[in-house]
Amino acid sequence: MDPLDPPVDPEIQPGPPEAQPANTIESISQPGPVSVDKDPWETRILLRAFMGSQGLRAGWSVLAFVLLFGIFAGCVGFVFFHFHLVSNKKGDFAPSDAFFSELISFMAMVGAGAIVALIERRRGNVLAYNLNGPRGGFHFLTGAVSGFAALSALIGVLSLGGWLHFGNVALSGMDIFKFGALWAGAFLLVGFVEEGLFRCYLQATLTRGINFWWALGVIALICGELLWRGKGNGIWGVYLIAALGLIPCALLHLKHANSSGFWQAAWVTSTLFGFIHTGNNGENWIGIFAAAFIGFAFCVSVWATGSAWWAIGCHAAWDWGETYFYGAADSGNVATGHYLTTTPAGSALWSGGTDGPEGSVLVIGIVLLLIAAILLFYRRGKSDALAVGISEVAAG
Repeated sequence: MDPLDPPVDPEIQPGPPEAQPANTIESISQPGPVSVDKDPWETRILLRAFMGSQGLRAGWSVLAFVLLFGIFAGCVGFVFFHFHLVSNKKGDFAPSDAFFSELISFMAMVGAGAIVALIERRRGNVLAYNLNGPRGGFHFLTGAVSGFAALSALIGVLSLGGWLHFGNVALSGMDIFKFGALWAGAFLLVGFVEEGLFRCYLQATLTRGINFWWALGVIALICGELLWRGKGNGIWGVYLIAALGLIPCALLHLKHANSSGFWQAAWVTSTLFGFIHTGNNGENWIGIFAAAFIGFAFCVSVWATGSAWWAIGCHAAWDWGETYFYGAADSGNVATGHYLTTTPAGSALWSGGTDGPEGSVLVIGIVLLLIAAILLFYRRGKSDALAVGISEVAAG
């Protein structure tokens, strides 16, 4: 067993031979090997195109999920827009709009995930996608504390360095609690949606069905799209995270490490996470790289804790602290109804400029501290294994 092995999802392990009778729909749907020896050759070719050793092939699973997600999002979005629950105004970053916009994605994600899980015969349903790990509630709460603490540390360093200035308190009385609760609900959905898509469904699915060459192909498509488009905010941040993952993933592939699939998937999901942020207002290359890098930190948390609950809590609390509590720009957006007021000052390299604290070069150090804290407090043994594994890869 490789010391870097990620937690194995029991839902995708091959079942006993007697539980998988040949030539039945049930046997084809099980996430284990399918016996096709007695089928005509046309059937065998078709089955092998769609089914692998762990059931439905990852590529078809992702395609089905994306199509279903788009259908559900379109239907729910139509209803929400019809009842004016979501505004068409650009640049309007209010808690109600943010909540219902994320609710569209959340409902679409759960619907698509439930159907794909049913197709894949996962007994744990959507929880099988990196949500079945132990002590989920504890990891969620500690993740939330870690996210707010890490963001506060970044704000504190920026303030001490003169790159961020505090203004007047923007709210008073019951508005403090009202907007605090509204933004908490909105960012809890943000955490569920973004982590649900990237660290839950995609990370779990790609882990069981990707190799280095497929990962490299996806990364090349992402970078090629940005190059072809020729515009976007902070696209060099995507190129940087893609380049940083190339050599480690290639070395894991050459060593045939058992954990290779997990880290190839982490390379893809982290790069893709940075890619989707290039459409935000006011982003710079550091902010895009930071989004991708913290996406990788969340992948490390999945590997260390056995689930994505820590990542969900950390993500939600970070965004809540940045947007509501400190009133800073979040990926270029300043919220309506924030508690404190902060403004950047000085060089955008250090202050983050219009991007907000996430656009400051100092955020890279904060993310490194988060990764170190994850390894130290959640998997002390695995932190040693990680160091040994890295040294073996470098030596090999």
